[in-house]
Amino acid sequence: MTSEPLTPSEIERYGRHILLPEIGGAGQQKLKGAAVLVIGAGGLGSPVLEYLAGAGVGTIGIIDDDTVSLSNLQRQTIHGTGTVGDRKTRSAAARIRELNPHITVDRHELRFSDDNAPGLTFGYDLLIDGSDNITTRYAAADAAERARIPLVTGAVGRFDGSVTVLKPYETGPDGALLPGYRDLFPEVPPEGMLPACAETGIVGALTGVIGTLMAMEAIKLITGAGDPLVGRLLMYDALSARFDVVKYRRR
Repeated sequence: MTSEPLTPSEIERYGRHILLPEIGGAGQQKLKGAAVLVIGAGGLGSPVLEYLAGAGVGTIGIIDDDTVSLSNLQRQTIHGTGTVGDRKTRSAAARIRELNPHITVDRHELRFSDDNAPGLTFGYDLLIDGSDNITTRYAAADAAERARIPLVTGAVGRFDGSVTVLKPYETGPDGALLPGYRDLFPEVPPEGMLPACAETGIVGALTGVIGTLMAMEAIKLITGAGDPLVGRLLMYDALSARFDVVKYRRR
């Protein structure tokens, strides 16, 4: 992560960050110098992309091979009615540039996979997985581990969601390797076991809750503020308004 000094307009824009001792000017420069790759410009990707852009992350990559549909707009708030039919990467990039012209946006109009992962992750400091299918989640976890970059991964159901952070290439205070995705979910579920939201439904605001938590974890990882969710799965039940944390370790 390298960056040029903050300009006067950037200092004004990010003033509320700079006031925070945990971030300050040094942390804001880290955000400016960071390159973050986001899988998915949908329900989870929308708040992730908007809050990373607002926070001043200098380079944001977006991976998505889909187009905007009317049924997306209930939860995918980075898109608008006028963008229905457009590529999600194009729509999201336009919104990011409107929100913060200081951001460089890389668009990748394809589906993330084991085959293209090495080329896609190259040059990025952090990977965020907001995909909606289990195959991509495992591919993202493997790719981040190979590239030795942190992964923030989230998932949502009808009224529940979860977030965790993975750094399985590092060791913890006890000298043991930190857990990976397969330590949390050892086996890929059979196809069809996890139905899509198109089949079960989902409340739109839920993706905002989980996606915003994912963005917060990314900001913490980049700036060094706080304690990221490494080895901890944060779970949210919207119907009971309850958060729970489950710890997990290397198997």
